[in-house]
Amino acid sequence: MPMYAQEIEDLLRQSFPDAKITVDGEDGVHMSAMVIDESFRGKNRVQQQRAVYAALKGTMDGPSGALHALALTTKAPD
Repeated sequence: MPMYAQEIEDLLRQSFPDAKITVDGEDGVHMSAMVIDESFRGKNRVQQQRAVYAALKGTMDGPSGALHALALTTKAPD
């Protein structure tokens, strides 16, 4: 079952309520997201991306995951 941009944003917003979040993609399977949040300050890119994947609550887990690919950009605000 595909997962669309608003669903992804809603999941991310639960963990990052004050973040600037942009989710793009049209097929519901291969998507991209940018998450800019203060909680990323002082964390390396891997730590930031792990936090985002955790916020997605298993939607990318294995072949049964709703989301197949997510091109992800994370950073702290300037």
